[in-house]
Amino acid sequence: MKIGIAFDLKPKTPVPGGAPDDLHEEFDSPATVEAIAAAIRRLGHTPIELGNGRNLIQKLLTDPPDLVFNIAEGVGTSRNREARVPAVCEMLGIPHTGSDVLTLALCLDKDMCRRVVQDAEVRVPKGILITVPDAAYDGNHAEFPGLVAETGLTLPLIAKPVWEGSSKGIRSKCLIDRLEDVGPLVVSLWNNYKQGVLLEEFIVGDEVTVGVVGNDPPHVLGCMRVLPKQPTDRFIYSLEMKREWESRVTYECPAQLSRPTIEAVESAALSAYEVLGCRDVARIDFRVRNGVPYFLEANPLPGLNPDTGDLLLIAKAMGVSHAELIGTIVNEARSRYGIG
Repeated sequence: MKIGIAFDLKPKTPVPGGAPDDLHEEFDSPATVEAIAAAIRRLGHTPIELGNGRNLIQKLLTDPPDLVFNIAEGVGTSRNREARVPAVCEMLGIPHTGSDVLTLALCLDKDMCRRVVQDAEVRVPKGILITVPDAAYDGNHAEFPGLVAETGLTLPLIAKPVWEGSSKGIRSKCLIDRLEDVGPLVVSLWNNYKQGVLLEEFIVGDEVTVGVVGNDPPHVLGCMRVLPKQPTDRFIYSLEMKREWESRVTYECPAQLSRPTIEAVESAALSAYEVLGCRDVARIDFRVRNGVPYFLEANPLPGLNPDTGDLLLIAKAMGVSHAELIGTIVNEARSRYGIG
């Protein structure tokens, strides 16, 4: 079987002047693409690099593969950018791994995603979406404390660009202790990412991420707790932490939490996976306070870097190799489409 890999590579050129330094944070390295290709070869299939954008479309039109293995994040700041490859595949009738157009677009929009998950009776932190034009920004930040107060949010808060992944825009400064800091930070994030900012109650507790694989029914691959090497109740899994993970965080898998807590987290992860319509694979992130999981976000395009991807760290801890995980994703997609 011929399997095309859809991906976006981190460019070799520097980030353009004026753009945030995490502009291409989600994009993959050639080593990740080659590791996926190698796993596909070991399965007995022929991998073909498709890339993304116009090149991908041209290749799909001229020599379509039997299946597209999708890890493409999409260029730009559109909330639909992660859904472009599945949209093209759906239009052309080409099977692809992972979630469909609606799920990928929904999960990238953190505000819409939390609303849907909350409807499935999974707890989410209290929050509000702020867009600068809607806030009638007057240049003095005076309106922002009032917006926060109206929602009943209490300090501290965490601020996040609403349409980003890979912790883009989430830095240590995004933990807010003073109402007067809300306005400047929101405007700064707006200027950098050209999108709304989600303000959420900061949940003091454990950072836990859950790997989920499969369909009908899906199952939990494992739960991993992310711990700061310097203990603090103000830990956020920020971009700084991810970039310097070897010196700043410890990954604990299986998560050493009580059995009732693990069961609550796994149940919430599966509920989120199903209500969001995830397929084949996803990673679901939570903060856990007093044994109660609070949903943060779902990543239906989890990073597959064989050495540093959170999902791969979970897989390795659970005795599943990178090649085996890639094989599971491919086989789950083949089963869905009835591909022999």
